[in-house]
Amino acid sequence: MENLVSTPAPLELPERPEGVERPPEWPPWFAGVGFLVAITATLLLVGLVAAIVGAEDDGASPDFVILATLAQAAIFVATAVLFAGFVRKPKAWHFGLRPTRFWRGLGWAAAGIACFYLVAGIYSVAVPVDVEQGVTDDLGADQGTFGLIVAGLMVMIVAPFAEELFFRGFFYRALRSRYSMVAAATIDGALFGVIHFNFEGAEALLLLPPLALLGFVFCVVYEKTGSLFPVIGMHAFNNTIAYAAQADGGWQVSVVVGPLMLAACALAPRFLTSGPREAPA
Repeated sequence: MENLVSTPAPLELPERPEGVERPPEWPPWFAGVGFLVAITATLLLVGLVAAIVGAEDDGASPDFVILATLAQAAIFVATAVLFAGFVRKPKAWHFGLRPTRFWRGLGWAAAGIACFYLVAGIYSVAVPVDVEQGVTDDLGADQGTFGLIVAGLMVMIVAPFAEELFFRGFFYRALRSRYSMVAAATIDGALFGVIHFNFEGAEALLLLPPLALLGFVFCVVYEKTGSLFPVIGMHAFNNTIAYAAQADGGWQVSVVVGPLMLAACALAPRFLTSGPREAPA
């Protein structure tokens, strides 16, 4: 049986010459405590804003939801940086924002997203779920062209970057300092699924398995590439497809923003020079 506690962290580099910086090792409890801190801070900040603007009138307005989304994204990133700073001054590559071989990253990303769609497709046939996803309308995608664009930016740029930096770049990495890839990815995926749950009836619970699977796949690709950019690209690609399908007219934004985000994920690593170029084989 696979040992769940003694497997070394995946992003720990092999022996390197003296003077070459190694990635920090974050204790596993950083993951759980960091998540609780991030969620608590988000609820407090969003609650404060709701109290100021009047929750009954404006709490569900697109403007409020966008502000809440931006606040959550900023808090997720800030929490990861804060906890990482307790061990060592954080650098971008500590969170996986570092280069990897292009074809290696593309290959794992393509394989990961294909496997997810295959399993999710089989699941949707075996377990039909009649639940509408109202996230795009909550963000104002149905409020005209400007709302459609802003909502698209939230879905295809802000969410993929912030969520991947926290859940894979920080949360998963902290768990991997103690647990095996399968155990850490399972925990990470389950929590990733829960935070995307809309709590709209018991039937919506049936959406949790594919969401958890998606988070699990993201972890595996991060593990195999050692870079967060392929995973951010996968997340953005999935959200691009979802936005085009769910938002009325969303395809018009998706065909522009989606490819731009994917191009950024492919090109940004080429300009990064700090940290190791790839994960160990």
